Order: sequence, then structure tokens, then C-alpha cells
Amino acid sequence: MARSSSEPQGKVKKWLIRGLKIGLLGFLSAAVAVAVAVVIAYQSLPDYESLKSSPNGQMIRVHAADGSVIVSLGPSFGRWLSYGQIPTVMVDAMISTEDKRYYLHPGVDPIGMARAAWVAMERRGSGRRWQGASTITQQVTRNIFLNNSYSWGRKVREMVLALALERKFSKRQILELYLNKVYFGGGAYGIDAASRKFFGHPATSLDLPESAIIAGLVKAPSSYSPTADADAAIGRAGVVLELMEENGKISAAERAEAHLQDVKMAPEPPQNSVRYFTDWALPQLDTLVDEPNEPLEVYTTIDLGMQKAATAAIQANVPKGTQGALVSLDRDGAVRAMVGGLDYVSSNYNRATTATRQPGSSWKIFVYMAALEAGYTPDTGVTDSAVDINGWKPRNSNGRFSGDIDIRTAFAYSVNTVAAKLGVEVGFPTVADMARRFGITTPINTHPSMVLGTSDVRLIDMTRAFASIARKGVAVTPYGITKVTTADGRILYEHQDDTSRVLVAPWVAAGMTDLMQTAVSTGTGRTAQIDRPVAGKTGTTSSNKDGWFLGFSSGVTTGVWMGRDDAHAVGVLQGGRAPAHAFADYMKVAVANRPVEQFETQVTLPEWQLEPDEEAYYGQPDSGTDGDMMVDENGLPIERGQQQQGEDRQQSEDEGTDAAPNPADRPQPPRLDQQWIDNVLGRNRQPQQQR
Repeated sequence: MARSSSEPQGKVKKWLIRGLKIGLLGFLSAAVAVAVAVVIAYQSLPDYESLKSSPNGQMIRVHAADGSVIVSLGPSFGRWLSYGQIPTVMVDAMISTEDKRYYLHPGVDPIGMARAAWVAMERRGSGRRWQGASTITQQVTRNIFLNNSYSWGRKVREMVLALALERKFSKRQILELYLNKVYFGGGAYGIDAASRKFFGHPATSLDLPESAIIAGLVKAPSSYSPTADADAAIGRAGVVLELMEENGKISAAERAEAHLQDVKMAPEPPQNSVRYFTDWALPQLDTLVDEPNEPLEVYTTIDLGMQKAATAAIQANVPKGTQGALVSLDRDGAVRAMVGGLDYVSSNYNRATTATRQPGSSWKIFVYMAALEAGYTPDTGVTDSAVDINGWKPRNSNGRFSGDIDIRTAFAYSVNTVAAKLGVEVGFPTVADMARRFGITTPINTHPSMVLGTSDVRLIDMTRAFASIARKGVAVTPYGITKVTTADGRILYEHQDDTSRVLVAPWVAAGMTDLMQTAVSTGTGRTAQIDRPVAGKTGTTSSNKDGWFLGFSSGVTTGVWMGRDDAHAVGVLQGGRAPAHAFADYMKVAVANRPVEQFETQVTLPEWQLEPDEEAYYGQPDSGTDGDMMVDENGLPIERGQQQQGEDRQQSEDEGTDAAPNPADRPQPPRLDQQWIDNVLGRNRQPQQQR
């Protein structure tokens, strides 16, 4: 009997030994396979400098004139920090939160894997993911070499690469990679980008509460982002502080002194109207700098106070159903405000820089500058009489001719016949050349009607032209970027003001400024007065499709346009009304802190010299006594009935007067000739003979 019982025990023992041998052999085979895989992975790993390179994408932070960040674009990788530059509290917070046995394991944590396996058993069938097995080294391999897919194959490759990574690089090097590459939410990769985004300063100056907040983001960046849910971020940071205390990284006293509620978060940059400016300025980076990888700090000219005032002025004054745009330049061309429409979110189309519209009487500055350059002066005599240029017969808004007047009176009245005669006298190509000289980049026709504004223009180009006049004939080029640096402060580009291009002689610009003062002092631009010297010009196109006001004061030049995107008529839209109102509302804020600057020419016309409200954009032609041909704004024939309706509308919209006064019946203004301008400018020269 004893023998029979010992036989089964011997068989069991035999099978146990055989099982152990098979298990040991399997383990050794697996170990050899893992070792071979690790060796192969080790040999295939790139060097450390290659691992440090940033992934695709470049962060661009855009600053306003006061240095504040107005928008951040692209994924942010911040500045690369070496291990020695990273604050110790940041390293301790991350290790305590993500991998408390980081310095003890070889890249894979067996204890953590066992815990994760137990959790997986408990959650079996629940559909929830197993967690807690990945070490910091494994997260580095996943971020650099793999993806976030949850599969056994990916997990095995992750562990093999982690073991190889720990064989090739030190613990400090792996931590450096991790802290500079891990995603913290909000487009920020790495602790420096996260620190700059959430706290507004580099990661080198992170303190304990800030480090706890950043360390808490890795688990769920979108859920714990301070910009999305500040309370959730602070709550998660409290958990991080507890873990740091448990792991002996901080004392109980240090934890108590870490006041998370007192952490100051960086404000979120504005995202509405300022985007019209950034959309225009940032594409210029391609021509200014050649740095495709490093994060860039772009410093711009935009003044947030002026931008806010510009947006408010446009929104408050545009007629119902219309759009508006505004561009404001400093004396050197720096764009201080740019509004491309009522609301960027609903329409990102930039009407300030992209839209092309007819400029109305504001175009006449090029006609009159060409005349001034040719020898005319504000006091030069001209004759307001019928004009016939190859069948084109422009008329004046009051339907009458004033006879002998001077240039200043003709400009103040916006007399169409005089503008046409000046165009013939100096040559239509000369007027076009003057517009080109002053920065008009759109096509310009040389038909006779061009003197009244038949060529489409951009608001920013017209504003540039007025700014060049304000600068006494020196060319002004609008710019929005003052400086571009890398994240560590290395300067890649810095704007230099160019004053070498002189477009017209100073006395021509002074004469033009004198003429434009009259429009604001007593003409349709009176609404643009702001209790300091202003020079400007209104513009109203046919059927009131477009309204313009452009002018300058105290070193700031501003252009305003209003109209419908579909170019349909807007009955109440005139340059001297809503656009001039918006100009005044904005300029009162824009120049409030600037000293009052007097123009070199200070002439105010008598009140009776009133520029008519209706500027008769191409004029309706004067048919004379025996002809009834009329032309539209394009110079094409129209029926008499249409023209009569236009005249009736114009008369009804005049500012309480049946017709503009006839300047021939009024006293002539003081004599303002070339000698007078020379005296104002302090120049000694022989008076030029007037035409």
C-alpha cells in the first residue's frame, strides 16, 4: 500500500519539475528575446540632440505695442531648458505625480505593472482603460516614437523602447526630454511653453504652487487647464502637493504655505477685432525672418487702447445694414489700429486691407497735388464753367457755374468742373502717376472721369497717401511689426524707419494741407472737428454706395470707410456724416495724450464758403440748353428721368439749404499765393508766376 501511494506523488513531483523547467526555459527565452529587442532598439535610437529637436509646428506669440500678448498661434514648444535650468520643485512635482519610483526602476516599473494588472482585472468588462503602468520613460518613448493607441502591441514596443532608452541615456537626460516635450494643454508642449501661456513668465522662475498646477495638467490637460477651469486646476494642484508631501519632497509647512488661490494667471489675449491686424501683419514674417523652427516673439505696433476706441467708433456709427473699416497710422507708418469689419467672428474679411472701393471726392487730393506741383497755388485763379471732354460733361452739385474763383475755393466746394479742367491741364496720366507715387497699388484708369474717383482703391492705401501728406511729402509705408526675436531674446529683425523717399516738395504738401483744412473748418468735414487742428477730406460715391473720411491731426492719420459689401446704395451714407463721426470719436481718444500740433498753414475760410454735402461724385453732366445726354458714374449714357430723380434726391438731402451759395456773389478769401507759403515755410525765393 505504501508503494502504491508513493507512485502518484512521484508523478506529481515529476510534472512539477517538468513544468518549472518549461517555465524557466520560457522565461529565459522571453528574457533573451527582450534583450535582443532592447539591443536592436538601443542601436536604432538616435542621438540625444536629435531627440531634442522640436516636432513640426512653430509657436508665434504676438505682442501689442505695450508688450502684452494679444494672440498665440501654432503649437507652443517654448524654450528648451536643460536639466540644470529647471527648478527643483518642478522636477519633484512631476516625479511625485507621474512616477514616484522613477529613480528605482530600469525604465519599466514591475510594481506599477502589477498594480495596473490588478486594476485591469477589476475593470474587466467595464470598458474602462487600464491605467498606472506607464513610467516617465515610457511616456517619453510614446511621445517621441509611438502614438496613444491602446493595444498590447504598442504597449510591448513602448516597454522595449523604454528599456533601451534607459540604457542609452541618463535619468536626468530622460527627465529633461520629458519636461520639455510633454503636452500640458492649450497648445503648450513643455514646461516653458506652459509657464509662459498660463503664468506669463519663463519656466525658470516657477515656484511651488505654479509647479503643482503644471504637474497636475499632464493627467488630463483639457480638464485641468487653468484657462478652461481654474477651480479644477487648483483642485488638481492640491492633489499634487499631497503627493509631494507623501514622497518627502516638501514638508507639511511648505505645503501649508503654498497658497494656490493666490497664483496669478496670465490673462487670455483678445480674439476679436485685433485679429484683423494680426491676419494682415503675420504673413509678412516670411519676408522678414528665416527661422522655421524656433518659437518666435513678434512685437507689433498695435495700440490696444486705440484699437478698442476704433472698434467702438465703427460699431457705433455705421448705418444699419452696412459694414465699416478703419486704419490709423502714426507719423512713421506704424499701424496703431485696424478694424476690418463690425465683427471678426462673423466675418474675417478685412475691408481695411483687401476690399477695393471707389473713393469719391477723397481722390481729388491727387488731382490737386498734381496741379500744385505743376505751379498752381491755393490762390491761383481758375474758372468754373461748362466742360466737355470728348462728350463727358461733369456738372456741379448746385447745377450752376461760379465763374472766376481760386483753387482753394474750388477744393472747398469740391467743384467737379475745376477738377476736370485741372486733369486736362496736368494730364490724366500725371494724376495717375501722383496716385501711384503716394502708394495706390490698385489699377488706375486714365479716362477723364478718373479725376472724380472712378478707380477702385484700398482703405489702407488711401490712408497711406494722406499720411505722406501729413509727413510733408516724405513717403510713409504702413508697417505692423517692430521686432522679431526668438524665445531666448535673440533679435531676428528690427524695423528701421526710412525717410529717404521724398514724394513731393514740402511746399506742395503744405499747400495740400491748407486745402484740406478748409474741408474740415467749414465744409462737409466739419463733423470731424476734435477741438484741435485737423486736415482731411470726405468722399461720397454715386448713389451713396461708399462713404469715406480721411484726415490727420497731431501725428495720427486715420482713414474710415463705410458701405455695403454688395456695393448696393445706402441712402443715408455720406462721407461727411457717419464716417466723419467715426473719425472724430476715434481721434478724440487716439490723440488725447498727444500735444496739440499746429499746421504750418493755418487758414480758415469764412462760414459762407460751405462745401456742399452732396459731392456729386462724377457729377451729373451739364446738358446745356439743347442737349439731354446724361452719364452715370461710369461715364455711360443714362436716361433723363434717372438723372432727374438723382437731382431731386440730392436736393432733399442737402443740409437745410435749397442750393449751395454762389461763391461769385461772396467776398473772395484772403490772398494765399506762393509768396505767402514761402513766408510761412521761412524760404526766400522769387514768387512764381501764376497761371
